[in-house]
Amino acid sequence: MEPRVGPVPKGAPVSKPYTHPAAGWGAAKAVTEVLVEEREVVLGSLEMLKMNQEDSGGFDCPGCAWPDTKGLALDLCENGIKHTTWEMTRKRVTREFFASHSVTSLFDWNDHDLEAEGRLTEPMVYDPETDHYVPISWADAFKLFGDSVRALESPDQAAYYTSGRLGNEASFLYQLMARELGTNNQPDCANMCTEAGSRAMLASLGTGKGTVDLKDWEAADAVFVVGINAASNAPRMLTPLAQLYRKGKKVVHINPQVEAGATRTIIPHEILAMATFHATPTSNLNIQPRSAGDMALMRGIAKATLEMAESDEHAIDRLFLERHTEGFEAYRRVVEATSWEEIVHQSGVSKQEILKAASIYREADRSIITWGLGVNQHEHAVDTIREIVNVLLLRGNIGREGAGAAPNRGHSNVQGNRTCGITNTPDPEFLDKLAEVCGIDPPRKEGLDVVGTIEAMDRGDIKVFVGMAGNFALASPDTRFTYASLRKVDLTVYVSTKLNRSHLVHGRRALILPCLGRTEKDVQRGTPQRISVEDGDSMVHLSQGNQHPASPQLLSEPAIIAGLARAALPDSRTPWEWYVEDYDRIRDTMADVLYGFEDFNRRVRLPMGFRIKQPARELVFLTPSGHAEFSHAPLPDVVPRAGRLVLGAMRSHDQWNTTIYTDNDRYRGIRNLRTLVFMNGDDMRERGLEEFQPTVITAHAKDGTVRTLRGFLAVEHDIPRGVTAGYMPELNQLLSISDYSAQSDQPLMKQLDVTIEAAG
Repeated sequence: MEPRVGPVPKGAPVSKPYTHPAAGWGAAKAVTEVLVEEREVVLGSLEMLKMNQEDSGGFDCPGCAWPDTKGLALDLCENGIKHTTWEMTRKRVTREFFASHSVTSLFDWNDHDLEAEGRLTEPMVYDPETDHYVPISWADAFKLFGDSVRALESPDQAAYYTSGRLGNEASFLYQLMARELGTNNQPDCANMCTEAGSRAMLASLGTGKGTVDLKDWEAADAVFVVGINAASNAPRMLTPLAQLYRKGKKVVHINPQVEAGATRTIIPHEILAMATFHATPTSNLNIQPRSAGDMALMRGIAKATLEMAESDEHAIDRLFLERHTEGFEAYRRVVEATSWEEIVHQSGVSKQEILKAASIYREADRSIITWGLGVNQHEHAVDTIREIVNVLLLRGNIGREGAGAAPNRGHSNVQGNRTCGITNTPDPEFLDKLAEVCGIDPPRKEGLDVVGTIEAMDRGDIKVFVGMAGNFALASPDTRFTYASLRKVDLTVYVSTKLNRSHLVHGRRALILPCLGRTEKDVQRGTPQRISVEDGDSMVHLSQGNQHPASPQLLSEPAIIAGLARAALPDSRTPWEWYVEDYDRIRDTMADVLYGFEDFNRRVRLPMGFRIKQPARELVFLTPSGHAEFSHAPLPDVVPRAGRLVLGAMRSHDQWNTTIYTDNDRYRGIRNLRTLVFMNGDDMRERGLEEFQPTVITAHAKDGTVRTLRGFLAVEHDIPRGVTAGYMPELNQLLSISDYSAQSDQPLMKQLDVTIEAAG
């Protein structure tokens, strides 16, 4: 096994069902503990008043992409506060720290302790003779990168990775640099998380983005939450879910596990509810399909709806179907040909439960369906999400208030990254505009995504790898293969705020470039700067940090990108330094290049910013037919073979992406344990497993290879038979580089084919 991810446990493992409301006093207690641990009780509490408060000069939460609520004080959540406080720590990683610890010795540290050392303070370069990182000036760091890139035989021998925390201005400059250098090798975190949804919606609706905003959530009659652990991954979603329930509207959760956010909640900013411990339910119906059974379940809702339409003329919206869709009759035939027996078998849900969900859908005049990684990270995720859109189309739930498709984005600006050009498959129209406005000749050849980049590194085809934020080594699939591939690279460059595993899994040469965090002041030429981000509802707004930087040597992400670009492109006509002096200049160029960003600088300063144009929301479908397109895919076989289980890797409540705060998972009742596997009780007994008994997990990859993890403890959990789950990134070791979806190219984080037995 690789080094531990989480901290050393403080006691024996505990598994006890969580029976309290989500959020509420449990969240308040957890936040207080974090503030005390980081010695930021006063400053951290003050920062809460600035988080997601752009109108008062505040900063956007560096956590999830849930949209901000106009006029709502304390529009924040437990995980957002943890994330922010983690960034604001007073601890520092200095040159003395690196002098005291070799890279080899640091590799044996657990990942929690690496990040817990605090903020990086100055640029560092790896010295292979001493196996230590040593200080390097910014100028020399940029020169090392520039010399390395200019020495490449082809620009495609470099890859430029992006995490979802990068702001819009930096994202635009980053993709501009890569394309001026001559490559579309721009893998990003969406390749691992949300790619399937973007491809599905583009095919169905002509857009890769959702069609709803917060006002639609308020006006909906029903919301279906599919494959989302709202309490941990989008905690501010709990507010509209509770409000819908109070108004007598319907909320349906569809997930193999009944998560805490699918039960009841106490919203922290509702003072009276907090004072009286008054919880509000957040669900009218919980359905637990098998892993990857969501498509069959949605097909069942569609089948029931069409059967209702035989005697109920209002069950489907015939006028909408006629005017705005293509392929309905073919879809009807596909649904009719799909038997209820097959739907029940593949979904793992009884016909009675499916009919309950269909009845809620029929009775609701306006419905939203939102989905997350529990849907995206499967083999047939694109077909599944297209089936979700099919269901919405049947009743005309696209392009009107209170209804629509709402993909739940994870990291705060993952959607904004894509909007600003971060992609390995850019549209020709975007490249044409980039060439016209910026005066470059961008490459037209498709670039590499995450899986393709790792494979290219293994072949020796990638010589330079840049990681702009994030923790690429730990987040990627097939941990050992990824590590070995990264070590074949000539130069790795990581732009980061804290020490992490990726800095220790480096190329022959390596740079660590420390950047400002979102909470910190960004001053250029004596003038404070603001960046913009795009939330999951396509709202673009400003963010401005107000804390003093952790070190005077930190540079902003735009400044670092400009420094790298100038060093690699010394004769470039792009005014890199001029851009960084005033981010308004970057935004002016973005306004000329990006669709929907016209008059950017004025509109982004409006209260709450502005919403990017969304044609599908206005019933304008940029598809080949000019209509919303029904898909007609058959149901895949997702039932595991005899003796096999389907394993899904997920986050615990007390982590955000690869950052692990503790070894606890409060909402699932787990303490002092991360190396576990959640199992159905009957599956455990069938294998002779008892609670906390060590197991041997063997994953069977697409390429015929196997990977084994030993010692993970079995924990009985309310989960369907044939389904099992545990935590990423620990379980990434089981995922072969070959285990990715043929539809989306995403790693199959939620659909590993495994056997589990007791350890000998």
